[in-house]
Amino acid sequence: MFMPFYMPGRRRLRVVVAGGGYAGLAALSALRTQRPDADLVLIDPRPHHLKITRLHESFRRPLAEFQVPFSALGRRFGFRHVQAALPIDEPALSQWNTGRALTVDGAALEFDYLLIATGGSYRKPEKSPETLDLDDFSTETGSGLIDLYRDAIESRGRYLTVVGGGATGIQFLFEIAHYLQRQRSACRLRLVDADPAPLGQFRPGLGRYAQVRLADLGIDYHPDQRFQAQADGVLQLQARASGQPLALASDLTLLFLGNNPAQRWEANWFGQVVSGGAALERIYTAGDCSRYRPPGSNALSAQTALRKGRLAARNILRHASPVRLLEPYLYRDLGYVVSLGPEDAVGWIGLERNVVGGAPAKVAKDIVEAQYDLLLAGVDTYMP
Repeated sequence: MFMPFYMPGRRRLRVVVAGGGYAGLAALSALRTQRPDADLVLIDPRPHHLKITRLHESFRRPLAEFQVPFSALGRRFGFRHVQAALPIDEPALSQWNTGRALTVDGAALEFDYLLIATGGSYRKPEKSPETLDLDDFSTETGSGLIDLYRDAIESRGRYLTVVGGGATGIQFLFEIAHYLQRQRSACRLRLVDADPAPLGQFRPGLGRYAQVRLADLGIDYHPDQRFQAQADGVLQLQARASGQPLALASDLTLLFLGNNPAQRWEANWFGQVVSGGAALERIYTAGDCSRYRPPGSNALSAQTALRKGRLAARNILRHASPVRLLEPYLYRDLGYVVSLGPEDAVGWIGLERNVVGGAPAKVAKDIVEAQYDLLLAGVDTYMP
């Protein structure tokens, strides 16, 4: 077992973290706990941390509940927030590793270690006025956004379509379905999925459970269809296998096409960026923008991002100590639960074949979210 302790050096440690998502904040929390005197700087263009795993809940809760200002987190974890974007490429990383300094917004920032945790991205096809994506729900409450279109959809007897049968699309779809039920709305719902079954990235049991719930709610399901365009009340699709076009009436289409990082930095077992076949000892990476050497999990999930962030923080501390014994990344996912509305969920726990649905899955998801809320509040309940 690899222990989280280290032997602190004498000089004050300077660490810059680029990216204030799950990995970045997990690292900052761990660094502050183990090295209270460290000089910590966060670079992120946003004013707040977004609990993106709970964004679908904005159909029943204010969006502000999932936005935590970096100013408040900075006071809690003792870091300074620089609100800016940091352009990153491989030559810059090599230069930063050697010079231990970078320039952001025209100001020089010196460091001993840099952690790249800028997260992933998702595919962004050209949007029309009849489409929304995750960016829209990151800035506006879900119920408010849907209400802008609901009257028009109801009056025409058409559909609101969700494109994407992965975890994000499914969670939003079920929240919308329950929200419309509470509003006694006549708006009709449809799910379009490029895979043959929902939640196709998991074992089939999860998809089968979700499909039964789709039928219970009267949601139309169109598998094996790729999104092409949405305009003038018409959704254009193409069959994945045959290429056959399909046009469906839809007044509003929500696009959740999956996480697709434009850049994933290769890292060794310890979280250090590998460039030109060599590890950059002063540059670490974590979160969706990173791909660690196996066998540890590289899933594009919050739990994996958090674990990578914590490990990177521990290895920064170990590397800064007189004895540089670094800890390898061996984390394996403990489960994954997808919300199916306010009272239902499905997922796997422990082993992927252990599919759990209904109330037990909902309780498991609530526990995971509560544990992260505690971390943001300054109470760390995670095991090393």
